[in-house]
Amino acid sequence: MNPWFNRLASISLVGLIFLCIAWELWLAPLRPGGSMLVLKALPLLFPLFGILRGKRYTHQWTSLLSLIYVAEGAVRAFSDQGASQALAMAEVFLAALLFAGCLGHARASAPSRAVKSVD
Repeated sequence: MNPWFNRLASISLVGLIFLCIAWELWLAPLRPGGSMLVLKALPLLFPLFGILRGKRYTHQWTSLLSLIYVAEGAVRAFSDQGASQALAMAEVFLAALLFAGCLGHARASAPSRAVKSVD
């Protein structure tokens, strides 16, 4: 099995977590000093260890979770301005990479793709 998709999912997940935290606390928070919107990074912590370990089931449901971040980033990319708009585009990019990495790993590690021995 090729670990490339798992690496893509791992790197993009960690990057998305750091982006969400930095965005809402320091880079372009809704309110000066940070906002409670930083809690949007919390759901991304649940699949972290499963993704890092290459668990197929975690990749499957994380692909669905990533679509929430694609949607949130797309909305903010069109509605926000300045630094927040650029960060929203980065969120869309990282969440799309997470989606692709999770889907690719789930497909590559499918039991139906395992080599079966001939009796």
